Amino acid sequence: MKNIIFKGCGTAIVTPFTNEGINFEEFGKLIEFQISNGADSIIVCGTTGESSTMSSEEKKSAIEFAVRIANKRIPIIAGTGGNCTKSVIELSQYAEKIGADAILVVTPYYNKTTQVGLISHYTAIANSVKLPIIMYNVPSRTGLNILPETCLELSKIDNIVAVKEASGDLSQVAKIAALCRDNLHIYSGNDDQILPVLSLGGLGVISVISNIIPQTVHDMTKAYFDGDTTNATQLQLDTLELTSAMFVEVNPIPVKACLNMVRI
Repeated sequence: MKNIIFKGCGTAIVTPFTNEGINFEEFGKLIEFQISNGADSIIVCGTTGESSTMSSEEKKSAIEFAVRIANKRIPIIAGTGGNCTKSVIELSQYAEKIGADAILVVTPYYNKTTQVGLISHYTAIANSVKLPIIMYNVPSRTGLNILPETCLELSKIDNIVAVKEASGDLSQVAKIAALCRDNLHIYSGNDDQILPVLSLGGLGVISVISNIIPQTVHDMTKAYFDGDTTNATQLQLDTLELTSAMFVEVNPIPVKACLNMVRI
C-alpha cells in the first residue's frame, strides 16, 4: 500500500482577495478555522481556490503562506495542475521546495490530450518531484476523462498515490478501485458522493462544503470509518441541500458568499 496523504476531510480552501491581490489576513483566519474545526488536510489553489485565474506568483505566495501558517499541523496539498506540462513541473518543484506535503494535479484542460498523452504528462511531473501526487479527474471542467485503465498504468509510478475522482460516475470509481486496489487511493471530488466513494474503498473527500462545515464533513467520514454507517449516512443526507446551494452559481461564488454570511 502506498503512503496515505490524509484520511477524511480535505478542504479545497477558497482564496480571499482584495482589489490588490490575496488577502493574507483573511486567508490566515480561514486556515486556522479549518485546523481548529476538524479538517484533515487543506488543498490550496484548487478549483475552489480560483487557481485557473491566479498568476504564477499569486499561486506561489498562497502555497507558501498556507505551508507556513499550517506549520505541519495538517497536510497542505498544493494545486499545481495546468495544461502546460513545463509550467506544472515548475510550480510543483516550487511547492516541494517550500515544504508542501503533496500536490494535486488536474488533467490538461482545453488542449486536452489522448490517454497516452495523459500518461506522458503525469509521468513527466512525477519524475520531476518526490512529492506524492493526487491526480484530479474532473471531465465536466476539463473535457478530459482519466480512464480506469490509465489510472492503473499511472498507479505503477511510486509517487502517484491517489486520484480525486469528480467524474460523478460511480461505475468508473468502482472500476478504478477494482483495477488499482491499494496501489492508488481514491478521494471523492463531489460532496454529494462522499459515502458512495467511501463504500468503494475511498479514503475521504476533497470538499467544497467543508469550507463552511469542516467538522461535519470530518465527522461524516470518521463515522463511516468507525463503522457507524447510520450516522454517516444521515450526515451525508443532511448536507445535500448545502451542497446543492454551493453550485447555484459558478464556484466559488456561492461558497464565498456563504462564508461572508457566517463571518468565519
